Amino acid sequence: MIKNAENLAALRIETPPATLREIALDRLRRAIISGLFEPGERLVERTLCDQLGVSRSVIREVIRHLEAEGLVEMLAGHGPIVARLDWKDARQIYEIRAALEATAVADCARSADAGVKARLRAALAELDRTSRQNSPPGILDATTEFYRIIFETSGHNIAWDIVSRLNSRISRLRVMTLSTANRTVSGPAQIREIFAFIEKNDPDAAAAACRHHVAAAAKIAEALLGKAL
Repeated sequence: MIKNAENLAALRIETPPATLREIALDRLRRAIISGLFEPGERLVERTLCDQLGVSRSVIREVIRHLEAEGLVEMLAGHGPIVARLDWKDARQIYEIRAALEATAVADCARSADAGVKARLRAALAELDRTSRQNSPPGILDATTEFYRIIFETSGHNIAWDIVSRLNSRISRLRVMTLSTANRTVSGPAQIREIFAFIEKNDPDAAAAACRHHVAAAAKIAEALLGKAL
């Protein structure tokens, strides 16, 4: 057989299958973010093994990973628990979001062409669809995709890396705020406003809309976390 670029390219695995650890990690991460496991709740290895159908070694790897993401914390004498949410940490996350997202949104608005606007419009359509279904997981995925396109377009790769590392905690806060009255309507509406200014290539107005959106979410989170204290 004659070797050529087409034959060799066929060897490449474009979408490698997820490992059992990756599947278990995604399932447990989503369970914590969605609130299925409450803040402060113990994560018992044996129970998780039965619930997820995996070995203890897999569960231990998953818990270590989630600890690094800030979703799990180790409590002396009790083992792993679901990390508690508090306003002190949440405020810092919202401050980081406001700074990084507003700058990325402004730069995206400056350079967004028809192709970028079409991709953002598609992400918004998915956000609208999942909002109508009142599906927090779908809303989270669509929102993440919307911002991923923005950071990619603006060339803010380092900033997106920082946001990605915080994404589990950001998503957890989003689910919490989405549970309040009208947030599944007001949140997407504010994101659509951000897009409207990107579509007009107006960086200042887009950044201001972004800061408003983050500040509105932060105000809700402060009220909720303050009640929990």
